[in-house]
Parts: sequence; structure tokens; C-alpha cells
Amino acid sequence: MSIPDKIKNLIDERRVAFSNNNEKITGKEGFISADDDILTDAVIALSLGKNVLLKGPTGSGKTKLAETLSTIFNQPMHSINCSVDMDAEALLGFKTIGQKDGKNTIEFVPGPVIKAMNKGHLLYIDEINMAKPETLPILNSVLDYRRMVFNPFTGIVAKAQNHFGVIAAINEGYIGTVPLNEALKNRFVVIEVPYVQGDILKEVLYNESILKDHAMIEKFIILSEDLITQVRNGQIPEEAASIRALIDTCDLASYMPPLRAVKRGIADKLEEEREKAAVMNIAQTLFV
Repeated sequence: MSIPDKIKNLIDERRVAFSNNNEKITGKEGFISADDDILTDAVIALSLGKNVLLKGPTGSGKTKLAETLSTIFNQPMHSINCSVDMDAEALLGFKTIGQKDGKNTIEFVPGPVIKAMNKGHLLYIDEINMAKPETLPILNSVLDYRRMVFNPFTGIVAKAQNHFGVIAAINEGYIGTVPLNEALKNRFVVIEVPYVQGDILKEVLYNESILKDHAMIEKFIILSEDLITQVRNGQIPEEAASIRALIDTCDLASYMPPLRAVKRGIADKLEEEREKAAVMNIAQTLFV
């Protein structure tokens, strides 16, 4: 990464701030891309206190990028996996019954937003556009200059500690997603995370998969390229070209015929028979 000295100082400041932290860093460093600017720009944006929105197809490495940022800053990260069922409690926390001195008490269990704000940690919001539009405005004041939120479950305004940062991920056009409203999107710096291909994909498969057969890995790289082409042509959904699914398939291919691995790791995840057939037709041209 080519990081300006002023930004390096900000990174060092964070690393020192969390050097005595007892909480485990989420994931591990390992994001790689043909475009070095992706990681560099994300580091700069977070160092400057900006919210970062990672936009890209399923399995392109958005979560791995977030984990890499957590590792670079030596800063713990709290995660939210958005869905249509997500509500304020999933974000802020909930009340429960506890015991103190032998008596029942009402206790508040903080959610990921409150935890991250109170400790000055990173907050990762995965698939943010899967959430109901009426739920997300809760985050507006968290994401702007105020860095605070009123917690209706405690009646307290939570204010973020130094170094608190937000990373979100979005899959546009994916089934079940809704467009982010402009007020929310404008609170982020947007970074595109493209499909991993070519030599970078080869490195990913060697590092992340247990498959070590060079010739077979080369064929899986070609399979990935062909699947991405079919995604762009609208013939199969994005998840068919997921790098995550490809790694699973490579792992399976270490112990079963590659065609069967493709069926289990990629094709059978799809809903429509024509999509499954399209994937298997491509695989049959590569694996006998």
C-alpha cells in the first residue's frame, strides 16, 4: 500500500490505542486484489473518520477486506448481518431479566452498534440493503458528524468514542435487496470491489483452498471466468460466480471428482434447473 505519512501516523495512533485490547481481532488479514488502490483507499478513508461502503458482487471479498482493515488498525470489529427481519433490537440491543442480590432485575444487553460506539471499535454492516428501509434511519445520526444515537431501550444517548468507524457492504441487484436511499448512501465513501480473476484468483485459491493440483486449479480459474461471463450476460445469478463457492468447490475436488464438486459447491445452490444446467454444461467442457 502507498499510504501518505500523515495517514500512517493516524494508523499508528489507532494501533497504539488498541495495543492493550483484550478482545480478539475479527478474522485475519488476507484481502488481495489486482487493484492495490482498493485497500489503500479504504485505509485512508477510515483513517480520516469516513464511513466506507464496499460495493461488489457476492463473494468478491468484501468481508475479507473488512477483516483486513480490522487487522491493519489492530481494531476489534462488531458485525451486523442484515435481513428483512432486522429491527432496532438487533442493532441497539435488548432488555432481559437478570438477577442481583437474589432479586430479579431488568438488564440491558447492548447490540453491535452500541458496543462498537462505546468501545471505539469498528462496526461492519453486511448486506446493508437487505434491511427494511424503515429500519435503517436509526443509523443516520451514527453515520454523520454527530456520531451518536438515542437508545429507546435505555433512554440514553450513546456517543461514539474515538476511532469508531463504520464499514458496510452492499450487493446491488441481488434478490431481496432494496436500493439505499440517497440520504444514507451520501454518508459513505463508496469503494467498488470487483470479481477476483486471473493471477490474483490463482493466489487466492492456493492460499484459501486445500486443493494443490496445479492443473486442476487452472481449470477452476477458467470455470470462474466462464461463470462470470454468464453472470454478466444475465444467464445465471451472481452467487454462481462467488469466489467463496469456488473455494468450497476446490476443497471438495480434493476428495471427489471435480464435476461432482461443481454440482455440490455451485450448481445445487441455484434455484432454477436451467441455471444449474448452464453451470454444469460449462463444467463439463473442462472436466471429464
